[in-house]
Amino acid sequence: MNQDNRDLLVSALLVGSHPESRLLLHEVFKKQGWRLYEASGRRRALECLERQPVQVVMADADAPGWSWKKVLQDLQQMINPPQLVVTSRLADDFLWSEVLNRGGYDVLPEPFQREEVERVISSARRHFDGVVNGFRTRAAAS
Repeated sequence: MNQDNRDLLVSALLVGSHPESRLLLHEVFKKQGWRLYEASGRRRALECLERQPVQVVMADADAPGWSWKKVLQDLQQMINPPQLVVTSRLADDFLWSEVLNRGGYDVLPEPFQREEVERVISSARRHFDGVVNGFRTRAAAS
């Protein structure tokens, strides 16, 4: 683990089953010294978000019974909402544009590529810090 990764610890929540991707995600997170929580559905995801400090949520675009749009709506109700990264086997420009326009952070195409996961998750973590620090700066100035 390099110095940049140690300075940028990540806690993330994986929402959905992701049966073919779980092992790779766990390997990436372990190698980076990051923490990965998992929730198969909405109730468990919300419970995890109440108990654990999470900066990034990864949600499948096609999760049965709970779409990434609903995940985003739930996150936007939080005081310091985690960044949403949508995962999809059918990632295209339309999905990417829709995610960004609605306030999500990024789209990760599946099957995952190790380097792309590392890049997107660490970037989402830095963005989370910038948003949280921006809010603190504005609140302190008031």
